Amino acid sequence: MTTSPRNEWRVVDIVVAAVIAVAFGVVFLAWNAIYAAMEPLFLALPPSQAIMYGVWLLPAVLVGLIVRRPGAALFGGFVSAAVSVLLGSPYGIDALISGAIQGAGAEVAFAIGLYRSWGLTFAVLAGVLSGLAAAVHDIVVYYPDFGLNAQLVYAGATAVSGALIAGVGAWLLLRALVATGVLHEFAAGRDQAEV
Repeated sequence: MTTSPRNEWRVVDIVVAAVIAVAFGVVFLAWNAIYAAMEPLFLALPPSQAIMYGVWLLPAVLVGLIVRRPGAALFGGFVSAAVSVLLGSPYGIDALISGAIQGAGAEVAFAIGLYRSWGLTFAVLAGVLSGLAAAVHDIVVYYPDFGLNAQLVYAGATAVSGALIAGVGAWLLLRALVATGVLHEFAAGRDQAEV
């Protein structure tokens, strides 16, 4: 079985994907602390705190949008989580599972677009599917005692956060990176520069 050149990863793809994922893994250290500190603001409806979830979904969507290869979103989600675990994530080894699941959710969106659709619509879809995948995992692992309504609030908040923070956020970050010229080696840099 041969792969098309469009699906083959170049060294620059691996390096840039890894750099972005590692950077987000470090960001997660601060985000984990902020997320925990914000918990009192959501005491009236704890599942609604998932509206902040999208930061954890960002690397999967952003790496997918930049690298544009099958597996890129999965790579971004997993590697950022692995860095987070190595730096002492409070979620321990489960962060690896979460990262892979989140990346897989984003990957499904890009696969739906046949790895040819990279606009805002697919960025948002990637964020939503990443969020929903994360919500299913979290409900099973962390919140099985939530009632159905609370689980639906959690899933809805995670999906909305995925759409806005991970989807729109990754798309805006992509545009900002393109404007600097650092993505000129990528189709993402050439396509966005023409917009």
